[in-house]
Amino acid sequence: MSGELAFFELGVQDAARGRRFYESLFGWAFSRGPSGGDGGMITTPNVPGGIHGGDAGASPYLFFRVDDIDAAVARVRELGGSVDGTDVEGDEEVQASYGRFVLCRDDQGSPFGLYQAPKGSATTG
Repeated sequence: MSGELAFFELGVQDAARGRRFYESLFGWAFSRGPSGGDGGMITTPNVPGGIHGGDAGASPYLFFRVDDIDAAVARVRELGGSVDGTDVEGDEEVQASYGRFVLCRDDQGSPFGLYQAPKGSATTG
């Protein structure tokens, strides 16, 4: 069906370092990619992905779902990443309707987002 996320690609400067970061953060499994080199394929529970090196500023803007956004933000920081801000911080009404969104950067500066569904929603795991 059109419009569903089918694949994602993470561009980072150092692919081996990127693999370590995302494997530690999300528990993703990595395998050799079709183009060889130090990049690879990413196995996630839902959407397949890839990672490639030599691309310091080129990365998609994707939000990754987490069960506990505060714990995930803490883990990002522990792994050397940073948090740029949130869309709905402190607004309980918006959080109750839409969930929480946090903009982050991995330990190489590549942007990504974290998303926690609103409590009690059909998308809450």
